[in-house]
Amino acid sequence: MRVLTIDTATNVAAIGLVIDGVACDAPPVRSATAAQHVLASVDGALAANHLTIGDIDRIVVGRGPGSFTGQRIGLATAIGLAAPHATQLAGVTTTAALRHAAGPDAVAMVDARRGEVFVEGPDIELGAYVPEDLVDRLPADTLLVGDGAVRYRSTFEHCTVPADDSALHVPAAAALAALGEGSEPATPIYVREPDAVRIEDR
Repeated sequence: MRVLTIDTATNVAAIGLVIDGVACDAPPVRSATAAQHVLASVDGALAANHLTIGDIDRIVVGRGPGSFTGQRIGLATAIGLAAPHATQLAGVTTTAALRHAAGPDAVAMVDARRGEVFVEGPDIELGAYVPEDLVDRLPADTLLVGDGAVRYRSTFEHCTVPADDSALHVPAAAALAALGEGSEPATPIYVREPDAVRIEDR
């Protein structure tokens, strides 16, 4: 089984391959426009493993929550790559992928902008939260992962936040592929309303 994984919901374009159970994460693209580099990252990962998109059996894509633009770029890319070859396509919640790699006691925290974070963890339902409102809900030494944990590190001084460049802050190929065996659709999870809406929707 050859699985291509894509997640652009955070501030990193995370691309990877899992070939017969062996994961290979491409170097993450870290920039304000990381999601825009997803196709180049996919091409690089495939070429490094002497594969073409036609060799892929399943594509697993992160469906958020996270950057609304990033989510849409990742999902559109995954759908566009899967369609011509009738490749299996599955979606995975980005926070679930972060927790899968970090462990069941970890709390995933993705930067939601507007002074909020998208959070999922033990006894914390997936949602958008003001960081300060979570301080008393998180026990000491709770492991926090994700770009939201990095941004609000000083708010959670009583918790454990890995180094900024830790792989735990990036959705891993192995986690996405494992969770992609479930039945989540390749559709976005927004949690809250997007920043921009059509006039007729107001």
